[in-house]
Amino acid sequence: MGRVKTTQLRRYTLVDGEYDAFVAWWRGAMPAVRPPAGFTIEFAYGLRESNEFVWAVSTPGDREEFARLETAYLASDARAAVFAGVPQRVAVYDIRFVDDEPTAG
Repeated sequence: MGRVKTTQLRRYTLVDGEYDAFVAWWRGAMPAVRPPAGFTIEFAYGLRESNEFVWAVSTPGDREEFARLETAYLASDARAAVFAGVPQRVAVYDIRFVDDEPTAG
């Protein structure tokens, strides 16, 4: 069996009128803070027509390890710094773990 990796899919519906500002902020913020906290950004896509942003972040290990890293990340000074003064630009969050085994359609 291969190395265990846990991936979380994060789907956001953005506040109307905030698409460009959110994407610009995300591009500068997340690649600067997530990888040093032990995460890999798997992909990120914006869907301008539907005002959505979808991305995936992963960690080596199981969901328990992901949760441990996420708890530390959420409490970190680095995360606090990139969110300081940033208005709420996400109206709806849909955050879920993906299946462990990929499937083909």
